[in-house]
Amino acid sequence: MVSPENPEGTELLLGPSGHPAAKPFKDALVADGLPFTQFAVDDVPAEYERLRGLGVRFTQEPPVIGPVTTAVLDDTCGNRIQIVHMAS
Repeated sequence: MVSPENPEGTELLLGPSGHPAAKPFKDALVADGLPFTQFAVDDVPAEYERLRGLGVRFTQEPPVIGPVTTAVLDDTCGNRIQIVHMAS
């Protein structure tokens, strides 16, 4: 997966689901509510609304936990991806 705004930029490749270890690993992360990976963003609520507008399904809306704001989305392949911002 790459950004359409920067196709030569950073690429994300999550492990294939066909590997025998992938399903139990993903299932355990989902059951425990843990994201597979996370990305820092400047404004979690704004990014949450932007992505929801594009049809992304979130499994966690953006709570503020002290100086940290997070949200978790479903990548449609069994992975949970977290976006996060830590206030300075």
